[in-house]
Amino acid sequence: MASQSTTTAPRSGFGVTGRTDNWWIGPLATALGLGAFGVYSTIRAVSAVHYVHGVGIEDVVVGNYLLSPFFSPLLIFPWMPAWFSPAFLILWAPGGFRLTCYYYRKAYYRSFFLDPPACAVGEPRDQYKGETRLFLFQNLHRFFLYIALIFIILLTIDVVHACIFVTVDGTHQFGLSVGSLVLGLCTTLLALYTFSCHSLRHLVGGKLDCFSCVAMGDARHKVWKGVSVLNKRHMLWAWLSLFMVGFADYYVFLVASGRIEDLRIF
Repeated sequence: MASQSTTTAPRSGFGVTGRTDNWWIGPLATALGLGAFGVYSTIRAVSAVHYVHGVGIEDVVVGNYLLSPFFSPLLIFPWMPAWFSPAFLILWAPGGFRLTCYYYRKAYYRSFFLDPPACAVGEPRDQYKGETRLFLFQNLHRFFLYIALIFIILLTIDVVHACIFVTVDGTHQFGLSVGSLVLGLCTTLLALYTFSCHSLRHLVGGKLDCFSCVAMGDARHKVWKGVSVLNKRHMLWAWLSLFMVGFADYYVFLVASGRIEDLRIF
């Protein structure tokens, strides 16, 4: 008579898993990283001090300056009360772009909502409801992408201004300083993060089964392949650009507050 074997149904519930590795390190590190950046950026945005260094805010359009990416483009209007930070007019756009980003959605769903905390790990809820109700906001990601592309242009203009120095006779000349390199690297990483966006990849190559069958198909195929190469490292660009934005702001703060000098390279 053949022997019968019985199997026990796997347990279910929050945190239940058969994994033996340290799966919790990833969500914890993500929560600490995003949390630290959120606290720092909020403090800097609300305080609104030492965010520009150069010839003066009134000349910020034409003079050389270092402007924190948290406050770029610098928008100051007569109706703004003293307590109102110019960053409030800016940060909703890059913040919305990152908040609705496909990678960041995965990151903060896991680290803050524990939904799920990791692959093959039990989550708090019993059923999947999808991105409904409040989370329908995530569908705005493509529109935030359009705004983010405009911000890349504006930040590039800031880098150009950071490379224009006033001489003793009042003329302007091109040069480089540590500050202009910091802003340049910041803008480059932000561009890599933006141009590796999943929505941009779909925008240039989506809804197509045959590139050669549509107008400008060869050009679109090349752009799609370029975005696809960047997209493979989208998570890397997301974290590097996030860190660099915070570092660039802190560097401008140190220079603008007089704690350090912006070293001129040439």
